[in-house]
Amino acid sequence: MDDLVMSARAMVDAADASDHRAYNVAARDFVERVTFATADDITGMLREVFAADWMAMPPWARNLSYRLACLQRPDDAQLLQAAAVDLYSFGPDWDEHAERLSAEAGRIQQEH
Repeated sequence: MDDLVMSARAMVDAADASDHRAYNVAARDFVERVTFATADDITGMLREVFAADWMAMPPWARNLSYRLACLQRPDDAQLLQAAAVDLYSFGPDWDEHAERLSAEAGRIQQEH
């Protein structure tokens, strides 16, 4: 298991334990690791963490992860669509961004 996955799981576990100090430390570690991770590492982490418990990762961490991966691979229609679907899952506040990502994914698919 790589460091990014372990960091994400530590953050989820700390949130489940309601230990605010441990959560803050784990969240800071997660942000540091995801910031410098490759898109492949990020998407792999998301798959693994979601497989264990789809709702466990906080929306801010999901959004950050997808955002960083999409910035690295802006022409990856599957990634953009996955990010859009995830945004739709967490309320109407993100729908405008999800629609933009979904439209961009559709445009890329039509070009290829």
